[in-house]
Amino acid sequence: MTRPKIYTRGGDDGTTGLIGRTRVSKSDPRIEAYGAVDELNAMLGLVLAYGRDELGEDVAGWLREVQGDLFCMGALLASPEGAVPGCELDPIHVQKLEEWIDQIDAGLEPLRAFILPGGSPCAAWLHLARTVCRRAERRVVSLAERAAVPVIAVQYLNRLSDLLFVLARYANARTGQAEIQWRRPASSR
Repeated sequence: MTRPKIYTRGGDDGTTGLIGRTRVSKSDPRIEAYGAVDELNAMLGLVLAYGRDELGEDVAGWLREVQGDLFCMGALLASPEGAVPGCELDPIHVQKLEEWIDQIDAGLEPLRAFILPGGSPCAAWLHLARTVCRRAERRVVSLAERAAVPVIAVQYLNRLSDLLFVLARYANARTGQAEIQWRRPASSR
C-alpha cells in the first residue's frame, strides 16, 4: 500500500480547497478567517507547552477543550454551507467560557487600572493569545459582512478573548508576579 503524500501541489496556483470542493484564492476572507482561528489554536498550544505548570491541570484541560472548539470553528468557517457533521458550536459553548471566566475572576484582585501585557512567561503568552483571538474575531466579522457565518463564532471568540485576559491575570497571581499597571505619561497629565 502506497502512503499518500502530505503535499498535493493543488495550492501551487494560489488557490485552496474549501469543504465541499470549492476552490478559492488563498487571500479569500474565508481563508483569512479560518487561518486566524488556526493561528489562535497554535498559540494556545504554545501556552500549554510553556505554561501548563503555571496554570494547573484544570485550566490546562479547559484550554485543550477550547482547542477542540477552535478546530471545529475552523471547519465550520471552511464550509460555505456553514455546517460540518460532528462540529457544532452553540450557546452552551459560550456559556461554558463565561462560567470559567467567573470562576477565575472571583479569585483575583479587582482591576483598578489598565494593565500592560506581561508578567510571568505564561501570562505573556496568554496576552499574546488574547491579541491573536481579537484578530481572529475581526477576520470572522469581516467574513460575516460578505458571507453567512454562524453568529456563535463571533460570540465565542469575543468571550474567549475575555477568558484569555483573566487567565493571564491568574497566571501572574499564581506565580506571585505583579501586574504591570499602565501609567499616564507625566507630560500628558
